[in-house]
Amino acid sequence: MHAGMILLGDRNSGAAGLLAQIATTGADLLVRLKNGRTMPILTRYRDGSYLSILGGLRVRVIECEITIATTAGRHTGIYRLTTTLLDPHDYPAAELIRLYHQRWEIETAYLELKSTILGGRVLRARTPVGIEQEIYALLVTYHLLRTAMADATSTRPDTDPDRASFTIAYQTSRDQVIQAANVIAGTVIDLVGTIGRHVLAHLMPVRRLRVCPRIVKRAISKHQARGPNIDRTSYKATLSIDILTPADA
Repeated sequence: MHAGMILLGDRNSGAAGLLAQIATTGADLLVRLKNGRTMPILTRYRDGSYLSILGGLRVRVIECEITIATTAGRHTGIYRLTTTLLDPHDYPAAELIRLYHQRWEIETAYLELKSTILGGRVLRARTPVGIEQEIYALLVTYHLLRTAMADATSTRPDTDPDRASFTIAYQTSRDQVIQAANVIAGTVIDLVGTIGRHVLAHLMPVRRLRVCPRIVKRAISKHQARGPNIDRTSYKATLSIDILTPADA
């Protein structure tokens, strides 16, 4: 991590020591805190957020109520977010809340690692050293592909990186390895590259806001799925946000 990056984290990442360590890298953070945590209010801002301190680290806190509504019902949750982005004018509370919502995309990353790259298979290594090596190889491959996808979409204005297909990027990279393409580097640097061109040629539609019930799947799980009738429907959803103003402690 380095300056110019922002780390999104869930409420189990809110340990003061961990956040202080992340801040020393120069990267900013946007992390959910547990609602029962006491945070001193040092300065209130017009956007509803307030300046506070967490383990010696100056942070800004945003408390909000988020409601997700679908045809199957509504779900409301209280969220408390903390960030090192202290300027409410440059980083309004509402925008940071919408940004935090993208943290759930890590679930897509897990899917791409386990399903697209591994194809549902387990690791092949049988020793701790081999397992560690294999995991790092998977992570390096994943990040290289994601970097290629982000670089490609950045060359086309107003194109959300979410529209880039990981499957297309992965299959194209595999074909490049099989064909030993570009083994000898050329004299001209191709910023988009073959992977990027295939990604841009097969962009996915704009992603819709959807929710799906969290259940235990039975494919390779030893645990029994919940209930005889499992709802596997993905519902279109609408999201509403209300910023809360906490009382002084």
